[in-house]
Amino acid sequence: MRYARNNELTDRRSAAAEAKASLLTAYRAAKTAAEPSNAARQAERISLAEAREARRAERERLKHDERTRVETLAAQEQAALEAAAVAEMAARQSADNARISRVVEDEAARKAERDRRYAARKARQA
Repeated sequence: MRYARNNELTDRRSAAAEAKASLLTAYRAAKTAAEPSNAARQAERISLAEAREARRAERERLKHDERTRVETLAAQEQAALEAAAVAEMAARQSADNARISRVVEDEAARKAERDRRYAARKARQA
């Protein structure tokens, strides 16, 4: 009918309307026929999304656990460094105190020796 000689406007218009109607009915039929597979695909998509979300949550949990472990190790190392610094400072302080006490004792011994010599000299003079 495409190349018919008697192709009036009304004929063309009715043919176009019939074509649109047939396309619409074919679309509706295909849509109803594909509805079970669409539901199955949608369910599959939902299950994949849930699995993806579960994997993401597991990764986040593992990252959090690792971050917590690293922070704990860092805190322990920092505490050990601080304890070592305190112990080193205490050892240095005790060494300084011992050195000071030796210097004071040596000074006292020198003074005692000097006083003894002075007393001996005075005793010889008298």
